[in-house]
Amino acid sequence: MRNGIVLFTSDRGIRPATLARAAEERGFDTFYVPEHTHIPVKREALHPTGGEELPDDRYMRTLDPWTTLATCAEVTERIGLSTAVCLPVESDPITLAKTLATLDHLSGGRVTIGAGFGWNTDELDDHHVPGPKRRTVLKEYLEAMRALWTQEEAAYDGEFVSFGPSWAWPKPERPIPVIIGAGGGPKTMTWIARHADGWMTTPREDSTAQWADVLRQEWADAGRDGEPDIRVLVAKKPTEEDFADWTAAGASELMWGVPDVDEAGVLAYLDRLAGRLGLAVPQN
Repeated sequence: MRNGIVLFTSDRGIRPATLARAAEERGFDTFYVPEHTHIPVKREALHPTGGEELPDDRYMRTLDPWTTLATCAEVTERIGLSTAVCLPVESDPITLAKTLATLDHLSGGRVTIGAGFGWNTDELDDHHVPGPKRRTVLKEYLEAMRALWTQEEAAYDGEFVSFGPSWAWPKPERPIPVIIGAGGGPKTMTWIARHADGWMTTPREDSTAQWADVLRQEWADAGRDGEPDIRVLVAKKPTEEDFADWTAAGASELMWGVPDVDEAGVLAYLDRLAGRLGLAVPQN
């Protein structure tokens, strides 16, 4: 399995580019950042943990993911650049398609989109995205962006996205993969098999292999070639049973978070993690 690093970005702590460079030096494969445009003070949506309060103030302090990953691309050469997760429906799809294609072009084809449907429906409301239809909106956004990335003269006509024949470059050299971060469930696996390239687990997932089997069946039923890309967000110290579950799921990558501490503390943690995973630890 590959190993990725997840930084819950904020306006404090280690700079993302510093961590991305350090992660690449130690042999990690992908660097992930999250997205929230804003957090409404008054909201009805519960956090995925079920609580009314946010468990971390970084939800309201996250950095823009694409600007952040551009700074990371500038100081790295190999490591993949991704999100855990971004919220495409909170951006204009034509503009977002340009941003992603540009980042992918300038980084040498290193971008992967880790996208979510959006648990914070109050946040979605401010972007004029109806919560009950957020999966439909995301489907249309992805279809529209793929049209702009692949067609000489792109056009799209949907319920939430519509534009006539248009020119738009750069075009990604290969389709930019889309991995959906969401809790395991039959509806989600069907959606992924039809509209995305893989599944990213949430911190609360404890049946990865079970849902991976469901996804593979949905994948086959949808007539998809190859295998879905399954990535596991590690939210606690894993047990032997966890590793067995992830192996049985055919996970391609484990995603490891770093603590919300200063730069020295994060880099020290990164060295310990790299050592446990058998990766390179720079010698002082």
